Amino acid sequence: MRHLIDPSNLTRDEVDTLIEQAEDIKNNPGKYADVCKGKILATLFYEPSTRTRLSFESAMLGLGGTVLGFSNADASSASKGESVADTIRMISCYADICAIRHPKEGSALVASRYSQIPVINAGDGGHQHPTQTLTDLMTIHAVKGRLTGLTAGFCGDLMFGRTVHSLVRSLAGYEGNKFIMVSPKELKVPNYIRDESGCQIIAESENLEEYIGQMDILYMTRVQRERFFNEEEYVRLKDSYILDKEKLINSKNDLIVMHPLPRVNEISVEVDSDPRALYFEQARYGRYIRMALLMMLLNAAA
Repeated sequence: MRHLIDPSNLTRDEVDTLIEQAEDIKNNPGKYADVCKGKILATLFYEPSTRTRLSFESAMLGLGGTVLGFSNADASSASKGESVADTIRMISCYADICAIRHPKEGSALVASRYSQIPVINAGDGGHQHPTQTLTDLMTIHAVKGRLTGLTAGFCGDLMFGRTVHSLVRSLAGYEGNKFIMVSPKELKVPNYIRDESGCQIIAESENLEEYIGQMDILYMTRVQRERFFNEEEYVRLKDSYILDKEKLINSKNDLIVMHPLPRVNEISVEVDSDPRALYFEQARYGRYIRMALLMMLLNAAA
């Protein structure tokens, strides 16, 4: 039995295999319609979610399985004080695999230690979000045809953005990738992410326009209210960067603009019609890569 708590739980070869499998699922969905028939996915979402929860549920249904779970902590016994450890012990009696999202860092790891079924981390606080990373890698591979030799720009909240942390770590494992970090000084990427990933950061700036022309990928993020303890600090920083058509004027013709969503106002709606805007297609890829992951952890084959 395996769990996916952190992107490092998967080898590079396994990631490449998952992407290959997901691309085949995308092209041949009928081939996979019954591979998880009789299997049950439990979705334990202690935090609000649209894309991640629904894409997991859609993925399992697309494989012929079924789904149970809850979409907020108030709808579970957590509202009565039940621990994550006890919840996962109980869920292990009812389901074959579990996806858990929790606001507290390390909760998914705790769940995996007490679970009798595979556990997938669907986001734990500001820590990790490995299936979003797989989604991002698949998106890049599908459009660029490779995961090497790229200059990736990250813009916005790089301090608390778990999607940023996970993707930087993963891309740093592929040859020739370089990174440009754009953020307010208060929201710079943490030193431990730099140290652990060994990523090659070629520029850090508070000015997106200064470096956008060098980027192959622009990964935008929102400033997350839920990660701030000080409302005044959030209000001061929330509109630090807004991507619009004017900022894209000097960018490459084959730039891809990504965002883990939800978007607030950090990407103007006028950008949506630009062919380089991939964030909604990115969400679609999330379903296919999660289908491949569910198959891998359940040892299911087409």
